[in-house]
Amino acid sequence: MRAMSSLFFSGPGFGWIQFLLATPIVLWGGWPFFARAWTSIKNVSPNMFTLIAAGTSASYFYSAAAVIFPNLFPDTFRMNNGSLHLYFESAAVITTLVLLGQVLELKARSKTSGAMKSLMTLAPKTARVIRIGGEELDVPIEQIRPGDRIRVRPGEKIPTDGTLVEGRASIDESMMTGESLPIDKVIGDKVIGGTVNQVGSFILRADKVGTETMLAQMIELVCHAQRSRAPIQKLADKVSAVFVPAVILIAAAAFALWWQFGPDPKAAYALVSAVSVLIIACPCALGLATPMSIMVAVGQGAKSGILVKDAAALETLAQIDTIIIDKTGTLTEGKPRVQKIFTLPGFTETQLLEVAASLEKGSEHPVARAIQSFAQEKNCAPPDAQNIRIEPGYGISGDVSGQKAAIGSAAWLNKLGIDANPLEKECEKYHERGEGALYLVIARKPAGAVIIADPIRSSSKNAIRDLQDVGIKVLMLTGDHPKVAASIAQQIDIKDWKAEVLPGDKAETVRQLQLEGRKVGMAGDGINDAPALAQADVGIAMGSGTDIAMQSAGIILVRGDISALVHAYHLSRKTRANIVQNLIFAFGYNALGIPIAAGALYPVFGILLSPMIAALAMTFSSVSVIGNALRLRNA
Repeated sequence: MRAMSSLFFSGPGFGWIQFLLATPIVLWGGWPFFARAWTSIKNVSPNMFTLIAAGTSASYFYSAAAVIFPNLFPDTFRMNNGSLHLYFESAAVITTLVLLGQVLELKARSKTSGAMKSLMTLAPKTARVIRIGGEELDVPIEQIRPGDRIRVRPGEKIPTDGTLVEGRASIDESMMTGESLPIDKVIGDKVIGGTVNQVGSFILRADKVGTETMLAQMIELVCHAQRSRAPIQKLADKVSAVFVPAVILIAAAAFALWWQFGPDPKAAYALVSAVSVLIIACPCALGLATPMSIMVAVGQGAKSGILVKDAAALETLAQIDTIIIDKTGTLTEGKPRVQKIFTLPGFTETQLLEVAASLEKGSEHPVARAIQSFAQEKNCAPPDAQNIRIEPGYGISGDVSGQKAAIGSAAWLNKLGIDANPLEKECEKYHERGEGALYLVIARKPAGAVIIADPIRSSSKNAIRDLQDVGIKVLMLTGDHPKVAASIAQQIDIKDWKAEVLPGDKAETVRQLQLEGRKVGMAGDGINDAPALAQADVGIAMGSGTDIAMQSAGIILVRGDISALVHAYHLSRKTRANIVQNLIFAFGYNALGIPIAAGALYPVFGILLSPMIAALAMTFSSVSVIGNALRLRNA
């Protein structure tokens, strides 16, 4: 019995057992690797699966031939007792370890998409729509239409983007904007679908539904950004293009050297070293280095209200040395209010307010909305203006109640051939305390001015200081009067600023700085910022701004707070550093592992790496890269 057992577990019978056990693992479990390897060969684009398939197939098919046709092998393949080495366990273990690495990678990828999954769960399934006549019905979210009136009660999620038209509320927007404190909302304020109403019952008017909501666009942006490629990935791609063929040549050279100079059985040693080189050099860690970091960083940014459109924008942000910042809506709250109506002799406040509100009636500019709100407070019902002419950056002109009228900057009045000096002198005291003025002309006569104040964001000063502390030059651009710009700049410690800047001038300013060799970021929120956002190396749009500004930018700050720009910059720096760490680790691992696998240590220490150990090391390198990328979740 003992003799039979020894023969069974050490003789030809044991080889057949290994063959039967290894075959389903290698041919069935490893089939995806062989299929991908074949595709890579057909497309002449060798990759990690080419090396895996070459290593496992060499081990498995050599061993299968040794079991089935043992007499075909010469003495160079045989050990001292005449038997042949079998490598079924290497082929099976390599396949198992690679599959384990793939499972770990998928699990890690699922963790990186956690932010997106959280966003997808924000939208409620139903909404309480108020029909004509006052009847309230719970309808599926898909049936909401623009203009519908929807009731939202305390504790409920807001079903869609809209405007609060009745009641008051305190809304938790943390998941969308990263703002931890609830935001008080009153009539006229915008609300975001997916956020939670904590206190108060209110009615909203649906403005955007379906794929047009901010939540839907956030999910789409996160998905797109996680699939995008960072510029640094090109380095990995170039290396991979020559890396796999080089590894195959190294494996062939190792095989030849062992065959020529190795100990007996020469062929067995040659096969082991060649397979070990193929497996340990598998560039899966190299392929994961950049995508994993990008996926984690984009997801982390989304949790903080930082939407990244593509990986290139995130990487470029880390390299900027100059940031241009628009004033209105970026450094200021973007919610200007009319402080007073200043009039010249011969005109009344009511008359000027009526003219201003008429000209601004069709505009969506924040200042126009401020004038409209002020007119409502004063119970002013402005008539419709005719022959409206809008000059972006200058002002508006038209006919109001049969009279020619205009409102805008001093440059606008001068452009119309009207002397603005009388108004400028009277408004100088307002400019010096940071308040803007829109000059009014009626029947080609200077009539007065609308004095506007737009409070500075409480976070602006600290955000500017933080940017300057890391060596970034901050330049403020504004279309306001120079004295207004000087006052704002002084309050938030900005040393470089330009006033009375036209929309086209912003893009030109970006271009000039780029010609000087600077990496320029542009932060803004208005239509007039769109050309500059597109021209900049990376555009940063405020989420509270216009759609065209957000379309022109690479990064969107949902909260519309400049402090989020500082967070985005640091996230970008950490992401780039993480990618570089991953690439260094992947390159360094291969540079160290390939010589050892080829047998560089054997002449001195007698160590020859087993293909199984090579597969374990290869899997460990991938897991290490994934683990390093996941550290960005704490950024």
